[in-house]
Amino acid sequence: MAAHIEEQEELENFKYFWNKWGRWLFGILLLAALGYLGYVFYQSQQNKQNQEAAGVLIQMVEKEQQSKNANTNADLQNLQQNYPDSIAAAQATLMAATKEFDNGKYDIAAGHLNWVLKNQKSPPVQALAVQRLAVVKLQQNQFDEALAVLETTVDKAFEPLLLETKGDVYAAQGKNKEAVQAYEQALAQLPKDAFNRETIQFKADQLQ
Repeated sequence: MAAHIEEQEELENFKYFWNKWGRWLFGILLLAALGYLGYVFYQSQQNKQNQEAAGVLIQMVEKEQQSKNANTNADLQNLQQNYPDSIAAAQATLMAATKEFDNGKYDIAAGHLNWVLKNQKSPPVQALAVQRLAVVKLQQNQFDEALAVLETTVDKAFEPLLLETKGDVYAAQGKNKEAVQAYEQALAQLPKDAFNRETIQFKADQLQ
């Protein structure tokens, strides 16, 4: 009998709890479940888009390998318009920038690099785009513009790359003191076993 009464009390307590809090808790759980499903769906869509973008990039590379004069503009536009956040789009645009730079079309190369800076947030890609844009400006003898580009904030791991390029800009201007300082700052931030330490040290020694 006592056990039956205790079961009834527990049942009543559960009903009271459900009436007061149950619907609210159910709503929380439902939102959490929907949020998780949305996240899984988003990741699935992202993976699918990345795979599609990679396929377009492979087509571009194959065309370039078959002919240096291959027209890959349609593929590049496809990547930029439909997969702007993908690494493949950034890689393709960097490739296009390099091609235009080699052909002496510096303004077009700069346009490609600015697109990367605007659309790609990956720290290595951002740093590489900044460095290459500064090199384009340097090639055009636009020294002030090159130095301004190199003031762009990048991940600390890539600061030596920009400092070395800054030294190159100063050296091209004949500002040897400033160039050496930039090279020394780059060396101070590089690991002791960095592959490019000797190159930077050589540049600095040549100006002293």
